[in-house]
Amino acid sequence: MVAYTQSELVSATELSKQFGEYISKVKNGLLDKIGILKNNKLNAVILSVSEYERMALAEARLEELETAQILQERLKRPKEEYLNGDDVLKKLNLSLDD
Repeated sequence: MVAYTQSELVSATELSKQFGEYISKVKNGLLDKIGILKNNKLNAVILSVSEYERMALAEARLEELETAQILQERLKRPKEEYLNGDDVLKKLNLSLDD
């Protein structure tokens, strides 16, 4: 779970009143993130563009690593355990001719 400092939490009402100020704080690096509260519950988070892009890239890299790990595990299986593509298509009532 992500921790927030008191200065990083703001009510939706307060944010709407001082939107530009809060956006400037995130954009200029004065705040890493802003947690938006609605009825005292965290509803959304505002991040800088650079932080969002960094997180999106990290997520994509993690997915690539997970896929590589799955492939490495599959390559360890003996060929006798491989499935025949034609048999799979027949079981699924599919054809490559369709």
